[in-house]
Amino acid sequence: MARKGENIYKRKDGRWEGRVICPQGKYQYFYAKTYRDVRAKMKNIQEQNRAANRKPAGGQANAADLFEEWLAGDAAGRLKPSTYESYYYCMRGYVIPHFSLPENTRLSEESITAFVRSIHRNGAISGSYQKKILSIFKTALREISKKSSEYAPFVEAVAFPKVKPCTELPVFSMKEQRLIEYAVQSSADKRALGIILCFYTGIRLGELCALKWGDIDFEAGTMCISRSVARIRNFESGGNKTQLYVGTPKSRTSCRKIPLPTFLLKLAEGNRLGRMAENCYVLSGSAEPFDPRAYQRLYKRLLEKAGVRTRKFHALRHTFATRALELGVDIKTLSEILGHSNVGITLNIYAHSLMEQKKKAIEKLNEMHVVQMSASPFAVNSAVMGAVPAM
Repeated sequence: MARKGENIYKRKDGRWEGRVICPQGKYQYFYAKTYRDVRAKMKNIQEQNRAANRKPAGGQANAADLFEEWLAGDAAGRLKPSTYESYYYCMRGYVIPHFSLPENTRLSEESITAFVRSIHRNGAISGSYQKKILSIFKTALREISKKSSEYAPFVEAVAFPKVKPCTELPVFSMKEQRLIEYAVQSSADKRALGIILCFYTGIRLGELCALKWGDIDFEAGTMCISRSVARIRNFESGGNKTQLYVGTPKSRTSCRKIPLPTFLLKLAEGNRLGRMAENCYVLSGSAEPFDPRAYQRLYKRLLEKAGVRTRKFHALRHTFATRALELGVDIKTLSEILGHSNVGITLNIYAHSLMEQKKKAIEKLNEMHVVQMSASPFAVNSAVMGAVPAM
């Protein structure tokens, strides 16, 4: 069985085919009757390429090769497919090209610092994606340095700047939310009701598409989130095609049970056509999950119908969290409903919303002040003092 990221797959003629990227940037292909034979051929040529890229006299290995080896080996072996895909794009799109430049072929404090600065100063990359790239880069560096102590000193010496979080989250206003809900309810496509489910539970797109009828407990009034679906590259077929992948959610705490409001339970019950089996997916009504990309297109059409400015699907999740804070839901409860790994993540993401709530709370003190500051610094509010009994 081919492992994730190995670029080995079975051909229609029954043979196995594998490919390895050469130092010149071109692919070299290998064929054999069995998977093991192809893998052995690939491993042999990879060892030759790595040896060719090492300087004589015990010199340092080519930096780009080190990252290529880590990506195809350690990362592919331990990461789930959806996570590996994000690592793949970050490494292939930013890290490996940087360390393929003539001035950065050696892994050094200077070349690492240059890469960190280039990402940090790249205005075309969002703050959240900068953070993601640097986090994956740091993971790769640490794992590479564990295998070879010569890299450890300057890896630890590099300072990774803190990426400023986004101060304004994409959130729908109450008016926009109502317009979207009206558009959903008037839509002939009942799958659009998933948008309302996201508005009132904060679940992610992949979690919505992976939701089965058996995950909803109508008696207890809860919904269980235990899987997620994503369309990812099929690395076993050479990476040229994509496939739907159903796996566990983003993190351990993403597996959670969410209480549902009564109106949502009634809405779900009313749209469970033909008493669909519990193992059927809610959106597709079959044993196959609904494609998240297709649902994003449905979502965009609904926004156009509602006359609301387009925002990413994740804005539904941010809107739910913002409304919950406005209604006074405590941060720990909200964090558990959202499935964050810790409360700190929730605090960092919704710091702006929390500050707005604090301001509103402080403004209420205007109703109970004793000193009327507008008249004089020492003028007593007669309305308030009149209510104080005489001594």
